[in-house]
Amino acid sequence: MTRFAILPLLFVCAEAGEGGGSGSPSARADKDGEAILAVERGAFERWAKGDLNGFLEASDPEVDYFDPFLETRLVGLPALRALYEKMQGKVQVDSWEMINPRVIVSGDMGVLTFNFASHTKGQTVRWNTTEVYRRKNGQWKIIHTHWALTKPELLKPFDVDF
Repeated sequence: MTRFAILPLLFVCAEAGEGGGSGSPSARADKDGEAILAVERGAFERWAKGDLNGFLEASDPEVDYFDPFLETRLVGLPALRALYEKMQGKVQVDSWEMINPRVIVSGDMGVLTFNFASHTKGQTVRWNTTEVYRRKNGQWKIIHTHWALTKPELLKPFDVDF
């Protein structure tokens, strides 16, 4: 199984300002959330087939990327491209599900958060994810991605009851 987590966003909850008409801040945020969703869906459709270029095309040159299998943050599109090139064609998932997705849009920034489960050969891997988008020249681009395993096994668990 590939330890890679870029996941599909199935719906959007956009929040911004007050008002109700089509020109209201919340209506604009809804439209922006839908635009971000379209970028995500297109990239995820390609990802599910092993093509990571959709996410490279969706990423801003200044993107940074956190992954639990990397020791440090990746900075910039060339670093992300180098990582993804190692995984091209190797992503294999039987199915996936987006759980509790949310997009909050404010001006030219959009924050996506969601839980995700990927299912491969009877094994399920669960993630918590944040992606930050910025609108630049009329296009929404990913500027930050952060993947974290849900309830990872720690060497010495905290003595805290959640």
